[in-house]
Amino acid sequence: MKPRSQPFYPAQINLPLLRGLQQIAPWIVRLYYRLELVISSDPRVQLETLKGRSCLLVCNHPTFDDPKAVFLLSSLLQEPFYYLTAHEPFRGWQGWLYQRLGAYSIRRGLADRDSIAYTLNLLQQPKTKLVIFPEGGCSFQNDTVMPFRSGAVQMALQAISRKMKQGEAAPDLCIVPISLKYRYTGKMAPVIHQTLRQLEQALRISSEGDVYERLRRVGAVVIDCCEQEANLMPVPGADWNQRIARLKAEVLDRCEQQLEITSATTEPDRERVYRILNTLEAHHNTLMADGADALDVMFRAGRRVLNFDAIYDGYVAAKPTPERFLDTLIRLEREVFGIDQPAPKGHRQAFLRIGEPVNLKDYYAAYRADRTSTVNQLTRQLQQTVQQNLDILTEATSRGISW
Repeated sequence: MKPRSQPFYPAQINLPLLRGLQQIAPWIVRLYYRLELVISSDPRVQLETLKGRSCLLVCNHPTFDDPKAVFLLSSLLQEPFYYLTAHEPFRGWQGWLYQRLGAYSIRRGLADRDSIAYTLNLLQQPKTKLVIFPEGGCSFQNDTVMPFRSGAVQMALQAISRKMKQGEAAPDLCIVPISLKYRYTGKMAPVIHQTLRQLEQALRISSEGDVYERLRRVGAVVIDCCEQEANLMPVPGADWNQRIARLKAEVLDRCEQQLEITSATTEPDRERVYRILNTLEAHHNTLMADGADALDVMFRAGRRVLNFDAIYDGYVAAKPTPERFLDTLIRLEREVFGIDQPAPKGHRQAFLRIGEPVNLKDYYAAYRADRTSTVNQLTRQLQQTVQQNLDILTEATSRGISW
């Protein structure tokens, strides 16, 4: 892997290109990505009320297709959105297109000053709509939310503070919680069986039992292989959750020691992984001198932790829906076949529920009195709202589950 060609990629919106793609996006996304958007707003929120307003849109991040779903929302509003996007995809023609559609980069796990400064400037502009996924990465979970990072709320309140210091009145800046959930529209049993067979053949294990027994057997073999690769001896009586937690902790500790990185004990695993991957990339040439094999091992180890970051035993058993089966199977495919983004498993509806906007102007006095407490409180509130609306979507869509 080569170092990135530049540290920061700003948005460079091309309005004619953007408008044209907004017009044809529903057909492209439906045909190529097998996806259609279904808006399901809070009854107190009318889609039209968001038009022409400065908004920070915070959304859960269950799949790699979430930016496409949000782009379809921008098409409905007929407004340009800005998107805070991971740094990795910006090289080449894809990155060029992302910039013209409003995306700009952030190097996750680092204090990316260029990206932060750019974000603060955007949030001070009138009628700006900025999309941030505050879970910090793709969760691969269709109906549960990972803990939100506080950076989105922090930057939004800081933008208001800067406007106030310039002698202006406190501006209206709304944070809009968005809940995104997917539902397969076809019968997915054949796809689940086919995916299981491919994994079983690759791992050379039997296909006996029902689909859940087979899924657990595949998962057990993958965990065994991961432990063997990490030279970890099995712990008698340990369940899957304990084994996965031990594996992630060991992998992160080893990589950080080898790269001489120090992390806080309370820091989320994702942030530690991003710092490891950024360090590997920044010092690529030096580390190559120590051996490409060792470098590849660390890259794979970091990606593995991200892949299993939010997985836990019982995820499928708690709600054995086609979506949860395929959430887990996609993770296993990524691990066994080394596929970063497996192809869509079937046609899906992306249910997008818009929650009631929170005007940060109303919280500015509390922010001045106690910044940390106010930011944390608002972050928890937004996470809870996204999860509550996700639960509403789950209840509504569960009546139409098709196997």
